[in-house]
Amino acid sequence: MTYVVTEACIKCKYMDCVEVCPVDCFYEGENMLAINPEQCIDCGVCEPECPIDAIQPDTREGSEKWVEHNRAYAALWPNIRFGGIAPEDADEWRTVSDKLTQYFSEKPGKGTPKP
Repeated sequence: MTYVVTEACIKCKYMDCVEVCPVDCFYEGENMLAINPEQCIDCGVCEPECPIDAIQPDTREGSEKWVEHNRAYAALWPNIRFGGIAPEDADEWRTVSDKLTQYFSEKPGKGTPKP
């Protein structure tokens, strides 16, 4: 089992989840995060940290597409090990629906610079 980031994260990109992850399995896109399902240890500490419920277990109905989405973008985006600041307008995007088709960006985020 793994946890996945869903479309609720798009344009919100709160990063509380990144701070608590013990295995650094989060990857940063321009406007959302992804979890590498091969690195996730199924500890579940990230799920309650997300203020918009964008993280869910892969056992939830309909999560199959999110497992593949997270797998694909974790392979393309840089790893992020420390949380950051959510976009200033994040709260305005909390209840917007259909964000994947309208607002998702494939561009990578900044990630955590290597020492």
